[in-house]
Amino acid sequence: MSKCTPTSAIRPIAGLLAGAVALVSLVNLAAAASVGGLNRVSTGDPFTGCTADKLANQPGTKFPATEIEPYVAANPLNPRNVIAVFQQDRFSDGAARGLVGAFSRNGGADWARTIPGKVTRCTGGPYIRASDPWVTFSPNGAAYFMQLAVGAKPADGSNGPNVMLVSRSTNGGGAWGAPITLIRDTDPQLFNDKNSMTADPNNSNFVYAVWDRLQGFLAEEERGEGGEEGVAAVLPSGRDGVSMTRDRLRAIKAGRLDMTARAATATAAAELPPKGPTLFARTTNGGTSWEKYKVIYDPGVLFQTIGNQIVVQPNGTVIDIFTEINNANGATRLGLVRSFNRGKSFETSPHFIAAQNFSLTGTITPNFGEPVRDAAILFDSAVDPSTGALYVVWQDTRFRTVDEVAFSTSIDGGLTWSDPIKVDQTPANAYFLREQAFVPQVEVGPGGIVVVTYYDFRNDRNAGGELTDHWAAFCDPRVSNCKNPASWRNEVRLTNRPFNMLNAPVAGGHFLGDYMGLARAGSGVLSVFGIADGVNKTSAYARRINFGAAADVAAAQ
Repeated sequence: MSKCTPTSAIRPIAGLLAGAVALVSLVNLAAAASVGGLNRVSTGDPFTGCTADKLANQPGTKFPATEIEPYVAANPLNPRNVIAVFQQDRFSDGAARGLVGAFSRNGGADWARTIPGKVTRCTGGPYIRASDPWVTFSPNGAAYFMQLAVGAKPADGSNGPNVMLVSRSTNGGGAWGAPITLIRDTDPQLFNDKNSMTADPNNSNFVYAVWDRLQGFLAEEERGEGGEEGVAAVLPSGRDGVSMTRDRLRAIKAGRLDMTARAATATAAAELPPKGPTLFARTTNGGTSWEKYKVIYDPGVLFQTIGNQIVVQPNGTVIDIFTEINNANGATRLGLVRSFNRGKSFETSPHFIAAQNFSLTGTITPNFGEPVRDAAILFDSAVDPSTGALYVVWQDTRFRTVDEVAFSTSIDGGLTWSDPIKVDQTPANAYFLREQAFVPQVEVGPGGIVVVTYYDFRNDRNAGGELTDHWAAFCDPRVSNCKNPASWRNEVRLTNRPFNMLNAPVAGGHFLGDYMGLARAGSGVLSVFGIADGVNKTSAYARRINFGAAADVAAAQ
């Protein structure tokens, strides 16, 4: 300080400095994060000895010892009790031999296997394959496990069933009750797909299930645009709704498929109108029974939804967020409908968030140009349990022409949304394919900190593989404007070392899952994600992201 500085100015300057230090401390408090150990969730292949599902003409390539598409939830009564669920032994042409879970009672450090029974033949049930694992906890500690299952075609050649099933656990995932069927279709023109489930955080009696139901030729595989001939001999033709929808959209955008012309020539007596409405079911008695499913949003002929997810605001508003697809021109956009009476009824007109931009190739590996099955046309959503702020992330090509992570937020219950911004921290690279970021998830951590996870190729070095890592980035809306990309400068690495994406099995591209798991668990957030740890082999791993005193000290040092 200069000798001529007036004494009267010292205290105000000192006060400003103290305030600045306090602000820096608060920023450090918000930004600081530490990670725990990397722990394997999946423990071997429980279906190694299963012969019940063997069929001489079952199509596709089976990938034993693969754990695909993990999801995770934490028990509100005991955040150290967490459950992760995933596909076990994935097939190249859709679904897996069964869905498996693992539960932990120490926050994800150690895991024990748990399998909801009576679903696929390898779990003592009637169905041939299962997919789309999802788990949620009610405030009273009850857990719900939802899955899509498909059955083999019977001897008379009629179509096998596709069903949505829910199992419940009342002991933290240690055991599961018999599955309850929410819907069962055998008509080959109907296919239920891409389910999710959300327990109402305000009332343990209510749990909400949601999915899309493709009908007409939208439920059929487009021969020549993906998939194998001969599949119809065993499985329903629409065995992988996400993969065939993406193939269809890329064919439309490339001018190789005219869905409008096909719809015009369809015979009403032979085909249902081609569309994909959103279906919804709920329990109002804690899972003892479920109400009959109903349509809560019908986008119309040649339109469909996909990836529906329910979030519940602290004021009780139930919001279904979805991707809406225009199969006439290939356009996609994010939208939502709301319920103000716990799902009894929903708004008749949707609100829209943003357009989605996706490439004709999707994510491809930097060196060999091999396709990666990513989260294009999908999204993830989260709600702040204190403020009700809504967050959505998705893959988008609007920033640097390659797939990256877009983010938007709403603070008025979903009526208006911020302009999409890029939030992944994948750095610029002279080789643009190393700028790709894919399969994003979002969660609200302690104190409202927003956490976004994703994969990228930044550490790839032309070393003969396709080196891939998993990351988490953060923003604290208490001290930063999360609508500003500069507020997302903080990042931690969740993998210990890069893995080779080429080791991941091929199912519409090298496949780790359409989504990963990310859940608030006490004073931190637990990420459960896939790593390709062998040739045609993937495993689910968990890593805890901690916020609090330990992380703050580490940041200060």
